[in-house]
Amino acid sequence: MKRLTKFIEKNISGKKVLGLFILTNVVYTFMLTVTIPKTMEFSNGMELLDMMPTGYDLDYVSELFSLLGENGRLTYLNNQIPVDMIYPLLFGLSYCLLLGYFLKKLNKLNSPYIFLSLLPIIAGIADYLENFGIITMLKNYPELKETTVYATNIFSVIKSISTSVFFIVLIVVLIALGIKVLNRKTSTNNV
Repeated sequence: MKRLTKFIEKNISGKKVLGLFILTNVVYTFMLTVTIPKTMEFSNGMELLDMMPTGYDLDYVSELFSLLGENGRLTYLNNQIPVDMIYPLLFGLSYCLLLGYFLKKLNKLNSPYIFLSLLPIIAGIADYLENFGIITMLKNYPELKETTVYATNIFSVIKSISTSVFFIVLIVVLIALGIKVLNRKTSTNNV
């Protein structure tokens, strides 16, 4: 816990957190508006594996990769995946520091709550493992191994769950911070 706290304390200046947050969301917006739609042009409306929070199975992957065709699979491999190899690092780092920044404002940085800052890092690691699985499947298609699909699916679900839990935690922390600010203003006005 001390190493995590020390890392976060060293890196949670407002400018650094804001800069990372903006960069992360610029990359995410680029994926949502450019690389994902470009890849989905070939998918006939089927969602890409990266975008399936509840997971997928061998049949889904086979159908998706078949619909994508060679051009779609190459677009997935050469356009979407390279950008998605940058995003997990940015997501893990910026949202870990963002939560640390708000925990410090609540005077909770040196408490067990600091471990909640690991959620985006877990999501980022799971995203990388998901990407490696997708790369393997794209390169080996049409030879899809059920074990590879199963493992990649697990990482997709872990990414989804840890990301969802993180955003719930972030909302709760922001509400707590809002209450703290309101209480401080109320007590200042009453003096």
